[in-house]
Amino acid sequence: MAKDTTGRLRVTVKTAGKRKLSSKLWLERQLNDPYVSRARREGFRSRAAYKLIEIDDKYRFLKPGMTVVDLGAAPGGWSQVAAKRVSAGDGKGRVVGIDLLEMPEIAGVAFAQLDFLEQDAPDRLVEMIGGRADVVMSDMAANTTGHRKTDQLRMVGLVEAAAVLAAEVLKPGGTFLAKTFQSGADAELMAQLKRDYASVRHVKPASSRQDSSERYVLATGFRGGQSSQISSS
Repeated sequence: MAKDTTGRLRVTVKTAGKRKLSSKLWLERQLNDPYVSRARREGFRSRAAYKLIEIDDKYRFLKPGMTVVDLGAAPGGWSQVAAKRVSAGDGKGRVVGIDLLEMPEIAGVAFAQLDFLEQDAPDRLVEMIGGRADVVMSDMAANTTGHRKTDQLRMVGLVEAAAVLAAEVLKPGGTFLAKTFQSGADAELMAQLKRDYASVRHVKPASSRQDSSERYVLATGFRGGQSSQISSS
């Protein structure tokens, strides 16, 4: 073990067998990440839970009694936080999570294994909710290729698709929160969100790794009654 710049002991992983360098670096990062160990101690399924906690602590968009849609919900860290903050476990609020992957049950969360890009996804969500949502949130990330520009465009395309779905299922006044990456490729997305929402801002919580270009777009005050047609060209 060695110490990092803060004086904490840092775990190093030896390259063994067929382990690739990228796998070694990922494992080291996980072992030395304080949010990973904190998530284990506090019962959260992922370190991402703290990103949502920090954003909501500052902007207060999750309130008891609300209905929340969590896109790409697995493994469930964001759904856990949302369920607690809207009092879904007490039957006051409601959280609906969807993902291509399976997700173990979470108290107060309804889950469906569903591709949000399917044409009937908005109708199925509205049916599951029994109405419209107060918040649509997404911590999804597009699969990366290693080519920066391609990856940026893929990520923007994913957020654009999530924003279109949000416009179809949100109540007027609702909130849209989604992970994105810092780039100049999202100008059209931001322009559309500013037309559809009263307030749009980028946020980067402290628990988001500082060496990452990851950030979140938070759009509040959905104007409603408008069809969001964002072009991905």
